[in-house]
Amino acid sequence: MSLLQSISKRRINLFGFIICASLIGAALYLQEAGHEPCPLCILQRIAFISMGIIFLVAALHNPAGRIGGRIYGLLIALAGTVGGVIAGRHVWLQHLPEDQVPECGPGLEYMMEAFPLAEAMQKIFRGSGECAEISWTFLGLSLPGWAFVLFVLLSVVGLLRNWAYRERGNTYSIL
Repeated sequence: MSLLQSISKRRINLFGFIICASLIGAALYLQEAGHEPCPLCILQRIAFISMGIIFLVAALHNPAGRIGGRIYGLLIALAGTVGGVIAGRHVWLQHLPEDQVPECGPGLEYMMEAFPLAEAMQKIFRGSGECAEISWTFLGLSLPGWAFVLFVLLSVVGLLRNWAYRERGNTYSIL
């Protein structure tokens, strides 16, 4: 039995929620310390909040059947995929040559108020100069790089552990 299978779904989901909540707490701390979030950072926060809420609901509900767990696993993977795409785009913008970096644009609040939702989302995903700035790194990865890694890890663990179901006794299967 693997380590992932030896830990209950409820504990994995609760741990996923705690990780997402901790990441949001760390992001708010960095914001208070002077690292203002760009529009893509804010969208990544929304994705982590979404994942955290799904993890929490899955932990509280703790479905015994196959269908409930699979639905939670897919929702976690969907939120993580959206967040991973946003973080991947952010990392890509950070690695553009300086002459190809887009100019700094208006803030997220202004774009959401001034433009229709579809146009605002296009402008956000195009990125801006502040999205291309790297203000912090750890082990060679910037904040969006670490966000990408965490989106992938949380998605895989959430999907695999919630997809598995107990057949007989302590035996687990993903089929």
